Amino acid sequence: MPDPTVPAGHASAPVGDEVVGRPIATMASRLRAWRPPERASRLAAQGLVLALVAGGTSAFAVMHKAVTVDLDGKRVAVSGFGRTVDDVLVGAGIAVGRRDLVAPALAGAVADGGEIVVRHGREIKIEVDGADRTIWTTGLTVGEAIGDLGVRDDVARVSASRSEPLGRGEVLRVSTQKTIHLAVDGQVIDGVTSAPTVREGLKEIGLVLAEGDQVSVPLGATAVDGLVVLVTRAGQGSGTTTEAMPFVERTVNDPSLAAGTRKVTKPGRAGQREVTFATASLGGAELTRTIVAQVVLQNPVEQVVSLGTMAVPSVPVEAPGSAQAIARDLAAARGWGDDQFACLVPLWAHESGWRVNAENASSGAYGIPQALPGSKMGTVADDWRTNPATQITWGLNYIGGRYGTPCGAWGSYSAKGWY
Repeated sequence: MPDPTVPAGHASAPVGDEVVGRPIATMASRLRAWRPPERASRLAAQGLVLALVAGGTSAFAVMHKAVTVDLDGKRVAVSGFGRTVDDVLVGAGIAVGRRDLVAPALAGAVADGGEIVVRHGREIKIEVDGADRTIWTTGLTVGEAIGDLGVRDDVARVSASRSEPLGRGEVLRVSTQKTIHLAVDGQVIDGVTSAPTVREGLKEIGLVLAEGDQVSVPLGATAVDGLVVLVTRAGQGSGTTTEAMPFVERTVNDPSLAAGTRKVTKPGRAGQREVTFATASLGGAELTRTIVAQVVLQNPVEQVVSLGTMAVPSVPVEAPGSAQAIARDLAAARGWGDDQFACLVPLWAHESGWRVNAENASSGAYGIPQALPGSKMGTVADDWRTNPATQITWGLNYIGGRYGTPCGAWGSYSAKGWY
């Protein structure tokens, strides 16, 4: 008979069965939903793996970069993974050293489709005004290497075209601008030239030597700044002689140069004239010489000198041992006094705040003088990242080569906002 404890419409089960007194449909549903504990753990782990794979796929998609690398002038397509320039270069197997140029910087972020510039540094031999020098450069052409040398590129004379690719092994010869004091025909001509030899320098200044003329310096000697050349004319018995005509010098005010600064902006050139003279002699010895006529064969070219009128900032008081104190000493060693140092202080204050670790995140310029790139300062010493003396030495070399003086650089900065 029916069990009175079981509601109508429900089947009973033997004693000891777990479904006693429970609806059969409900229990069946629960049995279908139940899984052993091991199975549940495995499914959870699989779900986690799938989530990680999905998230990792998105991360790899973000990390993947297809960029162009300008490798020593050759464009190379590179595909790799990474967030920084260093990550991409390492993945592509492109090695860089401390003397190499990398832009953007290694720690900088790189975007998909972006460009990375890599210039490997190399050591080259250069002869500057007859003196041998060895420098490191990341330049690809002769002109870029001259920029790393620290000389005034606009007036220097180079043994090869500036656009010529920089070779390996051959000596590059550079002749800088210098003044030659020429004593000739009873006058002194202070000529400016960038010629490498005395012969070429005298020709540039405008001196024409006649047969038999003698000079105090060998014509094939290297022309150096401040050289004095004495010319002794050969005797002529025809009553005519050729003489040099000195050029005149014109001075113009230049507000971009510090007050009192002089800069030759247009070198002068001596002219030439033919002089006919009459002589009076006694016993074969010439007593007097009178000019009868003269003809100008070539007019002299005036020399233009810019005279600075820019007010120089007051000389600051620097803390002993500070970067400014080091700069003051190094500038003085070059013959730049307090007037030039006063221009240097605001120049680098604007550029870097005189901080040795100042870095421009967008351009990669680094250090007190904001060298671009900072690795250029490695031509002075290996500690260019942290040593103010190394950075200042490079900065003064750059200023001297490009602007002549700190005040020249400050004047350019004041006018353009950069130097």
